This record gives sequence, structure tokens and C-alpha cells, in this order.
Amino acid sequence: MRILSCNANRPLAEAISHYLDVRLTQAEVRRFNDKEIYVEIQENVRGEDVFLIQPTSYPANDHLMELLVAIDALRRGSAGRITAVIPYYGYARQDRKSSPRSPISARLVANLIETAGADRVLTMDLHAGQIQGFFDIPTDNLFAAPMFAQEIRRLHRDDCSNVMIVSPDVGGVVRARAVAKAIEVDLAIIDKRRPKAGVAEVMNVIGEVEGKHCVLIDDIVDTAGTLCKAADALVKNGALSVSAFATHGVLSGPAVSNIDASTISEVVVTDSIQPSEAVVACEKIRAMTTAELLGEAIRRVSNEESVSTLFNM
Repeated sequence: MRILSCNANRPLAEAISHYLDVRLTQAEVRRFNDKEIYVEIQENVRGEDVFLIQPTSYPANDHLMELLVAIDALRRGSAGRITAVIPYYGYARQDRKSSPRSPISARLVANLIETAGADRVLTMDLHAGQIQGFFDIPTDNLFAAPMFAQEIRRLHRDDCSNVMIVSPDVGGVVRARAVAKAIEVDLAIIDKRRPKAGVAEVMNVIGEVEGKHCVLIDDIVDTAGTLCKAADALVKNGALSVSAFATHGVLSGPAVSNIDASTISEVVVTDSIQPSEAVVACEKIRAMTTAELLGEAIRRVSNEESVSTLFNM
């Protein structure tokens, strides 16, 4: 087995390498003066089972291109099997046509990864499950829900009787329900709707949250605007406290200031995306590592063992 990392999230790759007790393969990933990306694998990988770790987070285009060029370098180096480990799959929110002449960029990215020479893909909490079907190669989609459920139990000292899991929108109900089922609590839903054109969006809470410690569950937190509005709606409906768990901390633009000024007590994300200095400095944001989850999945894929048992909660 070989573990290789590009530049998107080197600390996560090093943590996975430490978990597996397999050192990172030496490689040079650099840019020419015109910003073209160049990758050179500096060790022999002929016939090896190679796992290339590279989330396609900001700057998405640069990190995607690094991934593609590295896959091509491995293929031309006669690697036995190439698994693209993509903790955060960029472009996932462009998973369908939103207007008559718009692209399905998530499918285009899948095509690029396959054409570059990847033999399989390992990713985590895809924004839309159907993206797995965009690939014609084996694709494993891991879930952070078991990690979140375990952490929520720990925070509430194994007494979750006063906890309410909340989905911030109708589309995330399945994800939130999985956590609610794991810790055996009820589920509430935030229903966002605009009464009519030009009128501000209204947040309706479906479920009884009064006197509850509410935990919002989502896959991506970007500017955190929706998350903060959802928290306000929960507090207005009598919630004792509001925290949030999101797999991918994109946290762009005003996200940190939005969270700092919000009624949310804590936002927990994973390290699928390397946090910026501003995110690290924010006392309300905390990152959980996915190194053990991804490392164990890599070990099982390499040994041809079942990955699905990792989802048991």
C-alpha cells in the first residue's frame, strides 16, 4: 500500500498515514511561473495499491487539477491500482440542471477523474447521493453520522433525553434522521419558505423544540447564513441551546463573523477541509478528525474487506 498527498490537506494525509503506520510517498507538487501544475512521483509505484488523498476544496480548480495531474502521473508510473481519496468532493452542489442551459458539473468532475485514470473513489458525505452514480468505477461514500452521534452522546454524558436533532432544511432530513435514530431522540425540521416574491424568507419549525437542547445536522456549512437563521428560529421557539454539526466546513466569506454573532453555542465540523487561520482562531468552531474513519476505510479497501460495516451506529 502507498499513501500519497497533494497540497489540499497535508495534515489530514499525515494523520491518516500515522493511523495506518504507512509513511507518505515522496512526491513533488509545484507550479511553474504561469501557474501550470506539475507533479512528479519520486518513488517507484509500479504495481502498487496507491491511495491519493486530495479534497477538492478552495481553491477548488487548483486542487482539482492537482488531483487529476497526480492521477495521470501515477498511471504513467504503472501503479497497480489508484484510489482517489476525496474527503470533500468539490462541485457536488452542482448535481443537477438548475436552469435550462446550466451544467451538471458534479458529473463532469466524475468524468475527469475517471479519464485521468482513477480505478476507484473514496469520499465522504456527498452533498447528493446520486453523485455515486455519476461514476462508472467503484465509489465508496463514507458518513460522518456515526462520529457525530458518538460526540453528541459524549457532550451530553450519555443522557440525550433532552436533546432534539434538527435538520436545517427538508433536503437534509435523511442525514439528520440517521443521527437522531442513533442516539434515540426526536427529529425536528426547519421549513424555509418565501410567502411571495420580494418577501423575506420565513423559517418555520416543524416539531416541538421548547425546552430542548437542539443540534443542527448538515453536510456543508458555507457562509453559515442559513444555519444562523435556523438557530434564531429555534431559540424563538423555546430551545434551551443550539449547536451544529456539519461534515464539511467550507466556511467562506462572512462565515466566521456570522457564527460569532449568532445564537449558536458551537459549530463542530470535520477536517475534510483544512481550516483557515480565521476558523482555527474562532472559539465557537471546533474540528473533529476523520483520520481514523478514512484510514480504516483505506485499510479495508486495500485488504478487500467490507467498508459498509463502518456505517454501523
